[in-house]
Amino acid sequence: MAHAFPFSAIVGQEEMKTAILIAAIDPSIGGVLVLGDRGTGKSTAVRALAALLPAIKAVVGCRYGCDPQDPTIRCPDCARLREGKAPKSHSIPVPVVDLPLGATEDRVVGALDLERALSQGVKAFEPGLLAQANRGFLYIDEVNLLEDHLVDLLIDVAASGENVVEREGLSVRHPARFVLVGSGNPEEGELRPQLLDRFGLSVEVKTPDQLAERVEVVRRRDAFERDGEAFVTAWKKEDERIRRRLLAARTRLAQVDLTETARERAATLCMALGTDGLRGDLTLMRAARALAAWEGDAAVGDTHLRRIAAPALRHRLRRNPLDNSGSSARVERAVAELLGP
Repeated sequence: MAHAFPFSAIVGQEEMKTAILIAAIDPSIGGVLVLGDRGTGKSTAVRALAALLPAIKAVVGCRYGCDPQDPTIRCPDCARLREGKAPKSHSIPVPVVDLPLGATEDRVVGALDLERALSQGVKAFEPGLLAQANRGFLYIDEVNLLEDHLVDLLIDVAASGENVVEREGLSVRHPARFVLVGSGNPEEGELRPQLLDRFGLSVEVKTPDQLAERVEVVRRRDAFERDGEAFVTAWKKEDERIRRRLLAARTRLAQVDLTETARERAATLCMALGTDGLRGDLTLMRAARALAAWEGDAAVGDTHLRRIAAPALRHRLRRNPLDNSGSSARVERAVAELLGP
């Protein structure tokens, strides 16, 4: 059995780890975009977090992994399985699905099951990657190189939480709610603004430039590859501590107070930066509330806004021809002016 690298064993990259933890605490934030050098642990962190999360309950026989406790969910399988009776449930791991750059549209959204059509003469739907990712993570490496027609599909599904397929005589509608995680190197191409805006948080990762940190990264990775089971066992206690803290944060989230002062400060910051629309305001407040829940705080304060402002807003700024500084520097400057250092 293949082991995921322990989340607690990841060296450095604190902003990335915090961002994906926050997205796991409150999936409504809208996912995480990770930009930076190759080989900096982007995909490792996503798979490590998914392995850290407890198993979820799903309807037995449902290919979409629907929640048996949610009667509002309707999919083709559950409509057949429930039929006036309580569905059976079982535990499944949180799904982590890779969307390859070369994937066809049929592979992503699903299509006619040709085998059943030819052998039985039955029109049946074969779910795609969006169905597999429901209630989990959809990971796209080199997301900035994704083909335009797939980008359009993801924008629609990310906005609605539902995949609708109307083709080849099929009419299928099923839930597709997932945490979208994308990674890429900005030097290889820019992400379309429509998809960029759908990511709640954007983080920057860099190759470690401190000798001790580089050596520690290589040492841990080498130990994991030599004996994965022993390495995972050695970090199990620390991973369990993070798991308990994450579950407590999810429980605490609804009780975290988002004061009027915090709302006004978040809106003032977004106005000062000139972010388009109100999605930045909403994301900043949701992320600050999730961070407060993670930290065990009862209310959102300036500390939370200050820490999460850059990931929530840096990818929402308009280009300023009179300001050559990067988006991160602009956010940090505005935060210092409005919230203090």
